[in-house]
Amino acid sequence: MQRLWGSLCSLLVCTSMLSCCCLSAPVDCHHEQMRLRAQVKALELRIKQQQLQIEAILRERENQKNIDVSEDDESLNEMEGRKYFADCAELYNGGNRHSGFYRIQPLASRTSFLVHCDMTEGGGWTVVQRRTDGSENFDRVWSDYKRGFGNFQSINGEYWLGNDNLNYLTSQGDYTMKIDLTDWEGDKHYAQYKHFKVQNEQSSYVLSFGAYTGTAGDSLSGTFHPEVQWWANHNGMKFSTKDRDNDRYHGNCAKEDKGGWWFNRCHSANLNGHYYNRGPFNANTDDGIVWYTWHGWWYSLNSTVIKIRPSEFVPSE
Repeated sequence: MQRLWGSLCSLLVCTSMLSCCCLSAPVDCHHEQMRLRAQVKALELRIKQQQLQIEAILRERENQKNIDVSEDDESLNEMEGRKYFADCAELYNGGNRHSGFYRIQPLASRTSFLVHCDMTEGGGWTVVQRRTDGSENFDRVWSDYKRGFGNFQSINGEYWLGNDNLNYLTSQGDYTMKIDLTDWEGDKHYAQYKHFKVQNEQSSYVLSFGAYTGTAGDSLSGTFHPEVQWWANHNGMKFSTKDRDNDRYHGNCAKEDKGGWWFNRCHSANLNGHYYNRGPFNANTDDGIVWYTWHGWWYSLNSTVIKIRPSEFVPSE
């Protein structure tokens, strides 16, 4: 811990000195400033993690509990060297540059869990949802969405990371969400949102997000038409499942639209809907994998990937 504090102080001094130099020297040092800030943030995260570990161990000793540590269920990170990183961004800057499954442990989580890390597009993306072939049933109950479900072995396996895990991840900093969408003609578009956050279960996992950029259109906030925003905006919505109705609709959106989601009355985006194995579909409700601003309500997408990364992420060299 003392070595970490020393390193952090040195980096802060360097960053401050570099800022002063930038005022007088006719050079572009913005990149170097960003690199140093990223290192400072990484050290701050490590210090916070170790503080949490110390507190947890002291509590366990007081309670005189024996902790059973296995490969599949780690209760605590190791005190020295931190066995698990807090997200895929930390993994990337820790030298893990290949996309694949890794075990992470966010600061607020008492256990570690598997997640697919996408190390392309700058690296460090934590994948929280994937739909590729309809092999996984997303028409599930609250408890399944709470803890997560799906295929955590195959690189193209379908899964939902879990709402608790989403809360743990997004509570430890400011995150950007990127949604990759592919239709049945092979065309690809994306939607990206700043300040993505999921609250805890007590709030019913309320969703919040900021400004949109991308090529797929802003379906999540319903800004594509002022007359539909009051019922199509997903910002600030609670999570709903077929057995836990938290939407603003007089019926149950999750039951009608075949999946758990942050429904309003009901949606202009539903990436956990029924997988139709085709684009255009006919049904009683628009219950497919829908992103309205690209293909409308009656076209179910071929594949989707939702991934998140710290907004201030800077890849280490």
